[in-house]
Amino acid sequence: MFDLIRDFPDHLQEALSIGRNAKLGTPNGPYTNVVVTGLGGSGIGGLIAAQAVAGEATCPIEVYSNYYLPAYVGKGSLVIACSYSGNTEETLAAMKQAMDKGARVVCITSGGTMLDTAKAKGLDHIVIPGGNPPRTMLAYSLTQQFFVLKHFGIIKSDFESSVSRSAEQLKSNQAAIQAEGKELAGKLFGKRAVIYSEASTEAVSIRFRQQLNENSKELCWHHAIPEMNHNELVGWAGGDKSIAVVIFRHKDDHERSQMRMEINKEVFAKYTPNVYEVWSKGDDRLERQLYLIHLGDWTSWYLAEKKGVDATEIGVINMLKGKLAEVK
Repeated sequence: MFDLIRDFPDHLQEALSIGRNAKLGTPNGPYTNVVVTGLGGSGIGGLIAAQAVAGEATCPIEVYSNYYLPAYVGKGSLVIACSYSGNTEETLAAMKQAMDKGARVVCITSGGTMLDTAKAKGLDHIVIPGGNPPRTMLAYSLTQQFFVLKHFGIIKSDFESSVSRSAEQLKSNQAAIQAEGKELAGKLFGKRAVIYSEASTEAVSIRFRQQLNENSKELCWHHAIPEMNHNELVGWAGGDKSIAVVIFRHKDDHERSQMRMEINKEVFAKYTPNVYEVWSKGDDRLERQLYLIHLGDWTSWYLAEKKGVDATEIGVINMLKGKLAEVK
C-alpha cells in the first residue's frame, strides 16, 4: 500500500498515456445527460470528475452507485460504467439496463465480465492496469473519466495539462506531503474523524472518508457546507473531545461558505479542541483536489501504521461478496 500511494503521481502520468491512446467511437452527440455507474474505489472517480467539471459540462452528470439507473436514461444518455475488477455485480446490472435502454455505454475497467461484454457487444471501453486494490487505482479511473467526457463533447477544457502539472508537483513535493499526512494522522489517532468541505468539493471528502474506512479501519463521517449548517450544526450539541474535525478548504470556495466555515469553527471549538484546517495547493481546481486526495491517502496510511493495522486487508468485504455469490 505504501508503494501504491507513493506512485500516485506516476499513475496520473501513465493514465494520461492510456487515455490519449484509447480508441473510442464516433461521439454521435449531443447527449442530454451523463450517468456514471460505479461503487467504492471504482465509483469515486465519477463523483470527483462530475464536481470538477460542473462549471463547464454541457449537460447534467449524475453518479449512481446501485443496481439500477434512473428512469430518464435512454437513447440520449451517455452511461460510463466503471468497475476496476470488471465483476462488480451492481455495476454490471446497471450497465445491462443502460444497454437495454439504448444508451451509449462506455466501460472503464481492467478486465472481468465487463471487458468481455464490452468486446462482445462492441461497446466503447478503456482498459486500465489490473491486479491492485481498486482504491489505489483512482488516478487511472478518474483520468479516463475526463477523456470520455471530452471525447463525447461534454467538456472542452484542457484537463490534460492540469493532470500533468499535478503529477509533477505531487512528485516533487512528495516528502512534504507525506510529512503533512503523518502529522494529520497523529492528530486523528484515537479520535473519531469528522470531515467537512464546501459542497462543490464534497467528493474529495468522500474519498478521504473511504480511505480512512478501508486503509485505517476507522469509522468516520463527512458532511458538506452549506448543507450541514441547516441540520448537523445543531447536532454538535452532542459533540465532545473524542471527535477530531478536518476541514478541507480551497481559496476559491464561495466567500459566503468561507464565512460559514469560520463561524462553524467557533461552534466546534465549544465541544472539542481538535479542529484542523487543511488548505489545498495547486494552480487550478483540479490540481487542488488532486493535492488533497494524495494528502488524504498518506494520512490514511500513517494512521493505519500508527494503529498497527494492515492497510491493504479488506476481509469483511470479501466475506460479503462470498456470501452474495452463494445466492444467484
